[in-house]
Amino acid sequence: MRFLPPPSAHYFETGMNILGALRPTTGSLQRETAKPTSPKSAKEGPRPAKGIEIKSLRELDIMRESGRIVATVLKELAATIQPGMTTMDLDALAEKRIREMGAVPSFKGYCNYPASICISINDEVVHGIPSAKRVIRPGDLVKIDTGAFQNGFHGDSCITVMVPPVNDRAARLMQVAEQALYAGIAKVKAGNCLLDIAGAIEDCVKAAGYTVVEDFTGHGVGRNLHEEPSVFNFRTRQMPNVRLRAGMTLAIEPIVNEGKKAVRILADKWTAVTVDRKLSAQFEHTVLVTEDGYEIFTDRSKV
Repeated sequence: MRFLPPPSAHYFETGMNILGALRPTTGSLQRETAKPTSPKSAKEGPRPAKGIEIKSLRELDIMRESGRIVATVLKELAATIQPGMTTMDLDALAEKRIREMGAVPSFKGYCNYPASICISINDEVVHGIPSAKRVIRPGDLVKIDTGAFQNGFHGDSCITVMVPPVNDRAARLMQVAEQALYAGIAKVKAGNCLLDIAGAIEDCVKAAGYTVVEDFTGHGVGRNLHEEPSVFNFRTRQMPNVRLRAGMTLAIEPIVNEGKKAVRILADKWTAVTVDRKLSAQFEHTVLVTEDGYEIFTDRSKV
């Protein structure tokens, strides 16, 4: 999940620079990079990709494995979560499983973030920090976001889980958030542009009477956890409307609020909450752009 604007770059456990489109500090692979173009306003139409990496077949195979690890961890966490557990319990399990599968947590140490997952409950929107004092309760709406880094590349995904007993209000919000993600993914294809994704997401959310959070966006993902482009979830002329090319890898992640779209950041400087204290839901996948559509690297139905 990318802030607008993103935080400053730093180094973490892998020794890689992982913010934005910055290059790694160690290691190098030959790859094609889309050629830069002169800046354009989005209202002038889709622009060619600027400085966005086109992954090689070898790199894509590595990313499939990173995505498989993330999907496996999230599927296991969804099956494990229950009332009485703490959010730190889930974080410990996630880190253990990521490392057992030969990867390291993408999030731990990122901009000094202290954990392997972000876990945000009910009105918490994103970036909730796990705590041994935060107990999961019946009826909680829990967002779990995590990433895995192995062989030089990241996978990134988020789910929302309803802790029984299920209530209709939260279940509907969760359903619409997931539908919005897949509406956006359905627009992924070489030749389409970011506004095609954003418009599909926004239309799905608005039709259900909810709002899209605009303070955070999706992002490119690969050698860096956050790469160009910013993958926005709402129609805007304030960010580049990039035309998609086969070989791009994107983290698409709409956040859907029950009430107002506005959020605020808590004193921990990480956790974002809805300003009206209403519920929020989020889903995310790492997605490859292909000539005729897409491939989801973090598909939990395949693990």
